[in-house]
Parts: sequence; structure tokens; C-alpha cells
Amino acid sequence: MSDPRQLTVAEALGEIGDGSLSADEWFDAYAEAPDELGAYLWRAKGAGAVPTGGEHGPLAGTPVAIKDIFCIEDVPTTAGSRILEGYAPPYTATAVERLLAAGARLLGKTNMDEFAMGSSNENSAFGDVRNPWDRGRVPGGSSGGSAAAVAGGLAPCSIGTDTGGSIRQPAALCGVVGMKPTYGSISRSGMIAFASSLDQCGPLTRDVRDAALLLGALGGGDERDTTSIGFPEPIAIPGREDLEGLRVGVPSELGLEAEGIEAGVRDVFERAVALCERLGADVAETSLPNARHGISAYYVLAPAEASANLARYDGVRFGMRVEAESLDEMYELTRSAGFGPEVKRRIMLGTYALSSGFYEAYYGSAQRVRTLIAGDFAAAFGDFDLLVTPTSPTVAFELGARAADPLAMYMSDYCTVPMSLAGLPAISIPAGLAPPDGGGPELPVGLQITGPAFSESLILDAAHAIEGAVGFDHRPKLAEGRR
Repeated sequence: MSDPRQLTVAEALGEIGDGSLSADEWFDAYAEAPDELGAYLWRAKGAGAVPTGGEHGPLAGTPVAIKDIFCIEDVPTTAGSRILEGYAPPYTATAVERLLAAGARLLGKTNMDEFAMGSSNENSAFGDVRNPWDRGRVPGGSSGGSAAAVAGGLAPCSIGTDTGGSIRQPAALCGVVGMKPTYGSISRSGMIAFASSLDQCGPLTRDVRDAALLLGALGGGDERDTTSIGFPEPIAIPGREDLEGLRVGVPSELGLEAEGIEAGVRDVFERAVALCERLGADVAETSLPNARHGISAYYVLAPAEASANLARYDGVRFGMRVEAESLDEMYELTRSAGFGPEVKRRIMLGTYALSSGFYEAYYGSAQRVRTLIAGDFAAAFGDFDLLVTPTSPTVAFELGARAADPLAMYMSDYCTVPMSLAGLPAISIPAGLAPPDGGGPELPVGLQITGPAFSESLILDAAHAIEGAVGFDHRPKLAEGRR
């Protein structure tokens, strides 16, 4: 029997089917692996003590790690924040219910930036997550624990959330596959809200086929989430080996001409574009003229929504409470003690943007920019089937390197935010390795592939073809760890 932790989900399911591996052996191989990355906040103790949908279904027996932003009945759920420390929800998020119904087994809850606000997983109230490729570097965020768990051999697959890049960016930095599907394709019910018009659930896996397996189980409308409509057609398992007949656009504003792209990332991206041509795609440059305003618009809109969503954490109904002589003082002391610095920063930014006299200048203007960005994508998809960009402008940076520079941290999502603002699906796949500017070990670089709304099957098919041609190997890392 091969090492279960070396297998993709599809490979392990095949071995379970032919009797060479049992579901319990698969699960226990992960449950017993030491977490030296800080990837988990809570772990199941063994195969016999976890919620499961049974032995049937497309994911029957599959261990799945869940970002700690998803509520699970009677399981600690903190969203990486002290203000929810000790909270165990009375219900389970729809996305998790669907995985369990497909036969998945709950492996654990993964660490994350507090309330999904961050790009490095250094904002968790419960400690940093470390990148499996270099433990002195960040895994990306906010789904850093989910990405590190998959990359580091602590889970075969996981789910995270993506508001402005929080699945795709850590996937890129950790050398795994991460997909943000079309907004509304997966229910947000039971997913603790950051920015409700942007938040979306998605999978992190070792390869594209596994991403399709999870995505197929997650999708669907839900009466508990009126924004969810599901996928118009079932997600197809990808099998494409070339890009013949596809028109692929390279947006100049997010590609080779974008500011802040490290030299190594640029080199890997150039090779990936050339590879698309060799695989038969018709590749040409295109433009998303308003994409350069994406970060500015996002950091008005997302904090504005967060300032409203996080008002519920008041010390009255659930979570932390700091006792005081008056109600107002209790609110103030509870939130001061419970929220971390980045969450406080974004609440204040959002409240200011929504305040009387500034609403139109900031929030209204940002909404108009969002509309312009969506229009740019619509125009580009009139000429192209797919767009490709780097996922992150840089490879994984050192822990603490951007802690005192919020703007530098926010720019980590420069290439991913425009797709979020437009509600479009996008995937990040490993495209190769490159050293950081200034020297250092070679680290993963992600390629982002974007398509029109509900083009997930096309994106996955193209990603599968590119993945096969790149030949990125995750196995040595799982066997030995890094540094």
C-alpha cells in the first residue's frame, strides 16, 4: 500500500475502491500526523469520532479540513478571533453539510486570519501559520491554514473562503490548487460573514481534478441563502490535454506590465503564457483598464460591509463578554479585548466610509468603480474565452515582513481582487518555482485562470491541461517537509 498522505483524493478513492486502502486508514494517516505548521485550531481525534455522511457518495471516506469560519454544530468555531473563543454553534454550515452528505469526514478546523481579514495568516488570534515550503515564511491568507494543511500533508483537501483572494493567494504561495467559484454558486449559510457581497466558499486541493470533485459536492441553491443559485450544469471532471480552440487573453494591467510583480514571478508567468500557446491556445494581450483601481475600491467596500456584519459581536448574545457597569462600557471593553488590530482597522475604515457626509465620496464611488471593473471583464470576454494572470505579485514573504505596512500587505491581492469585485470564477494552479527578489529558496508561483460567470467546467478543463504540461510535483514536499 502506498503512503495515504501522498495520494490525491481521486487516487485514494480509487485505492479504497479496489480494496488496497480503507477509509479509516486514510483518515487516521492524517489525524495522527503532527501539526508543526500551526495549520489547525481543532482536530478530530480519530476516524470513529467524526461526523460523516456514510460510506456512499462521490467523496465517501474523504478526510476534509474546514476553515474555522464555517459553523459546525457543537464544534468550536472562532473565525480566528478571541471574541468567539469557546463558541460552539448550534447548527452546521450548508457547505459542510453538503460535503458530509457526499460522504466526506471532518478532519479538523483550520487556522485563519481573524474574520478572514488578512493576506498572510499572521492576524489569527491563535498564532501564525507557517508555509510548508519554508517555515520562516507566510502561507498567505486568509485561508492560510487550509492551504498549508493540504501542501504540508496534513489534509488531502480543504475548503476556505475567498473575499478578495483568500483562497487563490494562499494556494499560490503554498503550491496547491485553489478555486473561487462564481458568486452565488455555493451557499454562504453558516459561513461567518466578512463582506457579504464578496464572500465565497471554495476548495483547496493538490490537483485540479480534486478541485472539481469538491466543487461538484459544494454547489447548489439554498433557501437559507437567498443569493445562492447553484451551478446551471453539473461540474464536469476535467480531462482536457490541450487548449486547442481556446482564446486566452493576457490583461496588461494584471500581467507583465503590472507594478510590484517580482522578477521570478514574472519569469514563471511568461513561461506559462508561452506554454498556453504551445498547447494550442490563441493567446493575445487584452486590457482591463479599471483593474488598477480594484484594491482602492475593495478596501472601501469590504470594510464597509464588515463594519455592519461585525456589529453583532457585542458581548450580549454569544462569544466573549467583558463585564462592566454600563451596557455601552461593556460593548466597548468586549470589542477592545476581543477584536485584533487588523479587524479594528477595517471596522473603522468601513464605518468612516459609510458615515454621513462621506458615503457618496467613498462608498458610492467604490461601487461605481466595481461596476466599471465588471464591464471591463464583460468586454474582454467578448474577445476571449479565458484570461490568465499571476495569482500573487510575489512568492511567499517572510513572517513579519509586512506586519507594520498594511498597504504592502493589501497589495498581495492586487491580481485577485478584480475578479472578486466582478463576482467571477477564478482558479490558481502551481506554475513553477521562483526565488524571491533579493534571493532565497525557490518557492511556488501561482497562475490564475479566470472565465465568465459559471464557466467553472471550462476553467477546470483548461487548468487540467496546463497542470499536466507544467508537471508540478507536490510529493517530495509531503514526504520530507521543507526547512
